[in-house]
Parts: sequence; structure tokens; C-alpha cells
Amino acid sequence: MKKTRAYLPATEHASRVLGTQIAAARRELGWTQQVLGGRLGVDRHLVAKIESGSPNVTLGVALEAAIVCGLPIFGVQAHELSRVAGDQDVRLALLPSRVRGGTPVISNDF
Repeated sequence: MKKTRAYLPATEHASRVLGTQIAAARRELGWTQQVLGGRLGVDRHLVAKIESGSPNVTLGVALEAAIVCGLPIFGVQAHELSRVAGDQDVRLALLPSRVRGGTPVISNDF
């Protein structure tokens, strides 16, 4: 029996927003779920799950659907994602590679 995972409400809302944006873009393109599924290499049932906002859909497939439909991801168009990824790589390189657990307690008793 497969265990179901509980997601935070914000995660469920984000999945639903992305799904409805993909559904709207697909319809504006005049594509059926089957056509979009064909372009993604998946069946229309998976497209329906994406569009309904199922948070159990693989992130890569959901992002691919958004990109194929021409939706901006992280506020940028697909051709800009390489630059954004590079910027984030630089940012990550500036941060420590290891983080110690726990937050130190600082006393304010002076």
C-alpha cells in the first residue's frame, strides 16, 4: 500500500496555481491534454494530474509542461533560465558548503 504524504497548504496552493496556469496556456494554444501529453512524452492522464494541481507529479514533468506551454518560470522566460541558474550557482558558491545544526543562544544579559 502506497503511503500518502501530507503537504503544506502553501505547497498545495502553488501546485494548483501552476496547474491552472498550464491548463490556461494549453487552451490558449488550442491544444488538447493529449496533444500536450504527446509533446511531453506522457499520457493525458498525467497532464490532467498536473493541471489539477496534484503535488505528487514529478517536478521535472510539471516544469517541462510549463515551459512547453510558454509560461515564465521564476519570473523569466525559458531562454533566460540558463543565466538565472548561473547567477544562483555563483550565489551558492559564496555561501558555506557546510552548515552546523542548531542556532546558538545569545544571552542579552549585559
